Amino acid sequence: MTSTGIERQELADPRYEHGADDYVFVELSEEMSFDANFEAQAITQEIRQRDIEGIIEIAPSNASYMLHFDPDVVDPDELIDDLRELEAEIDITDYTWEARVIDIPVLYDDPWTHETLMQFRERHQDPDSTDLEYSARINDFDSVQDFIDAHSGAPHMVTMVGFVPGLPWTFQMVPRDEQIEVPKYVQPRTATPSRAVGYGGAFTAIYPVKGAGGYQLYGRTPVEVLDVEQELADFEDSMVLPNPGDILNFRQIDRDEYDAIRSEVEDGTYRYNMGTVDFRPEEFFADPQGYNERILEVLE
Repeated sequence: MTSTGIERQELADPRYEHGADDYVFVELSEEMSFDANFEAQAITQEIRQRDIEGIIEIAPSNASYMLHFDPDVVDPDELIDDLRELEAEIDITDYTWEARVIDIPVLYDDPWTHETLMQFRERHQDPDSTDLEYSARINDFDSVQDFIDAHSGAPHMVTMVGFVPGLPWTFQMVPRDEQIEVPKYVQPRTATPSRAVGYGGAFTAIYPVKGAGGYQLYGRTPVEVLDVEQELADFEDSMVLPNPGDILNFRQIDRDEYDAIRSEVEDGTYRYNMGTVDFRPEEFFADPQGYNERILEVLE
């Protein structure tokens, strides 16, 4: 298959807003795009590297970012002036960042999420089908397996972490015309298993804990994205595994592999298959398929 490049999106001027006395919110775009997200990541990473006195927390999002600061140390208007200068300085085609590529095994159409979604069919757009069947149909796939092959066929960039602690939002690294799109449930579920892999809009999310949810349910991963007690070795530095800018490779597995991995997770011996790359937006924009293949080589 011939690879096509990513169509670049021209961004409007950012919108800067104050949040009470100690927050600044910056909207880079009203809609998600690689350009908007990469710029949010580049700016927030640059702020983090500069270690600006008075900045308490830096929170990149899909097409925006927010800063929490100490108003006794930082003047908010001066901070916005600095952010305007930084935005003008950064060209994401010249920017690179260190990204982890993390293998995320997934048991698609697993028994746990299947049982859950069947309990809530009255809240779904299509009560007579499963979430996978519905998603495959509205995205014009011939079969559920073809749909799963597409979802797991290219890596996903972590664009933000939030909503609940440790929940990664990921956007598949393919051209816009290849993006999968599905609506959320008409009415949210009151239950979702932990580690469920869900999809809403154009985002895949991994539910870190059991709870309510409205994303279409596709499967379950045996690995954790949140380890509050930091018992697993790969959570030594943080209780949250994926960070914005990391890349997740959703890999289809069978029940035997799921059970084997889950056993290692539960006894504390599991080590994640991951590697590090210098992510280069310019190379990704030019040849996403070829670039994805090259960065996934770190998992081999």
